[in-house]
Amino acid sequence: MKIRIGSRESRLAVIQAELLIRELRKIPGVEPELVTMKTTGDRILDRTLDQVGGKGLFVKELDAALREGRVDLTVHSMKDLPAELPEDLPLLAVSRREDPRDALVLPAGRSAPEPGKPLGCASQRRAAQLPALFPGFAVRPVRGNVLTRLEKLDRGEYGALVLALAGLRRLGLEGRASRLFPAEELLPAACQGILAVQGRRDFDRALLAGFHDAEAALAARAERAFVRALGGGCSAPAAAYAVREGGLLFLRGFDKGPDGVWKGGLRGPAEEPEALGLALAEQRKEDAAHGA
Repeated sequence: MKIRIGSRESRLAVIQAELLIRELRKIPGVEPELVTMKTTGDRILDRTLDQVGGKGLFVKELDAALREGRVDLTVHSMKDLPAELPEDLPLLAVSRREDPRDALVLPAGRSAPEPGKPLGCASQRRAAQLPALFPGFAVRPVRGNVLTRLEKLDRGEYGALVLALAGLRRLGLEGRASRLFPAEELLPAACQGILAVQGRRDFDRALLAGFHDAEAALAARAERAFVRALGGGCSAPAAAYAVREGGLLFLRGFDKGPDGVWKGGLRGPAEEPEALGLALAEQRKEDAAHGA
């Protein structure tokens, strides 16, 4: 049985798709095949994602390929998926979570960001949290894949970058990380470090059992519910991170709105992750309404 795996063309996206391919090759009779394509989000590099429709632009062409039968599965960084997924293309599996922390990346030979040059990041979430950690530094958007961003840093366009450690690690570039930010300092994006597999509703999910991670799925459901309930998507200045504590999930949230920066946390039953995400979002809304 041939299974075609759709992926963006970037080196990181291909590496991530190959993690699924490696698992599928363990199944007798299954022949996975990689199919790459360039997405709208990869083509538009002169504007920030919130100006052109959000990170959903990275999945549009892959969704079309699924619907047209050109591929059978697609692999995404789960943090790039829109808050609302189409009913005909459900989430079929998620990977074990890689380290979700963000990393500070400096130009070669430096031990600290160069004063007078901006910090580069690709999300409103990071841009909303970095000024408290680096007062006096401007924060500017940086587009392109990870390797392109590193080239811009090394050319002197930025004093430092903030990138997901998961991506650096999968690319074999973890050594570029000069500092790792704990969640208490810089809360990760919802689902950062988790890979998502989408497909058509009739795909046999049993074939993905070796790839799927139930613990990561619980965290992802809570984190996505929080961001979705706030009306945000993958480009919004919101963040969420859930960890298992026995029979409970501890969910931390971050949001920036007209009332300023908000941080909160809540614990709830691990078997009810969406309810926990909704409850934390409601707490955020109540705090905003009361000026807390």
